[in-house]
Amino acid sequence: MRAANTIKTTGYLISTLSVVLLGAVSWKAASEEPVLIACLIGGMLASAAGMLLRWISYQLQERGENK
Repeated sequence: MRAANTIKTTGYLISTLSVVLLGAVSWKAASEEPVLIACLIGGMLASAAGMLLRWISYQLQERGENK
């Protein structure tokens, strides 16, 4: 189970990195409109928060199954 945990954690980190990279690419176009900046930042934060919550739920589930 340790390998599965490492793979899942790595996957969530890669997904978070992709959100940051895509946000960086979009920044120039979004910077022309304050509403677009807010949407871009909000979307990036929501995506990263969603992945964090899924990772936390996975960790809690793993701890419950290992007891």
